Amino acid sequence: MTPALSFVIPLYYSADTITALVQEIEQLTIEGGHELILVNDGSRDATAGICRELLRDARIPIIFINHARNFGEHNAVLTGYRHARGAYVVNLDDDGQNPPAEAVRLWQQAKREGLDVVYGHYAHKAHSAWRNLGSWLTNRMTDWVLDKPRGFYLSSFRCVSAFVAKEVTAHDGPYPYIDGLILQVTQNVGSLAVQHANRVAGESGYTLRRLVRLWSSTLVNFSVMPLRLATLLGLLMAAGGLIGLGLVFYWWRTGQGPDYGWGSLMGALLIFSGTQLVMLGLIGEYLGRMFLTINRRPQSVVRSVERGG
Repeated sequence: MTPALSFVIPLYYSADTITALVQEIEQLTIEGGHELILVNDGSRDATAGICRELLRDARIPIIFINHARNFGEHNAVLTGYRHARGAYVVNLDDDGQNPPAEAVRLWQQAKREGLDVVYGHYAHKAHSAWRNLGSWLTNRMTDWVLDKPRGFYLSSFRCVSAFVAKEVTAHDGPYPYIDGLILQVTQNVGSLAVQHANRVAGESGYTLRRLVRLWSSTLVNFSVMPLRLATLLGLLMAAGGLIGLGLVFYWWRTGQGPDYGWGSLMGALLIFSGTQLVMLGLIGEYLGRMFLTINRRPQSVVRSVERGG
């Protein structure tokens, strides 16, 4: 029997939080039934053992998937999507900050309005200041990189239809960005104001390094805009150089203008050289990701799949 709703939870060092979250999901009443997919993304604590205990006592169908190593949140969510059987799939964090009751509201709005995707929009976020700043920067960046309504808030708390989940999981590249993949499939999206609870235990696994990796995936994987900006910058600098050369020639012919020394010359060289290196690095990032994709770097590796309930 196909359940009405599948819950997908990526796990990373979730031993202190997952039991209460699973028990709360089990107690939900969903017309048509629901299931739970837990994806352990390389945790080295007691997460796997606790999940196996939850399987033995499960009150709803639960699938526990063990990644061979850590691949990242978006990779883990796609693994969950591949194993979900529900007519709709909602993914939520493992730290208790996305209440399951709010996930049900996302699902109800998607059904009621016939939407392919519903994003949870937080009226108040219980994150640290730097995480909120990172989310704000990510959403501003996606305004001009992705094909989405300007100002539309993208969050990791989302409900998608089985159709969208199937289309998104067709992507097997090593650097997935789920929202970019979703917006390539559909623009039939909506949002709903939801509660964002305080973290139950532990600290966020989203470090600055992971946020930078997410930003680079957003920029490089789904847009050639950075290359166009690099081309525009190169043209502007070339035009500036030609204008400067013309001024120097004019001043030389007319016997006027300031004397130029070593410092100004080195400053100009550093500016031009730095800009060239930035553009080369950007092109190299594109080429490197193409190389890894062509060489079939895995998006994820599943060590085991266990079922209960």
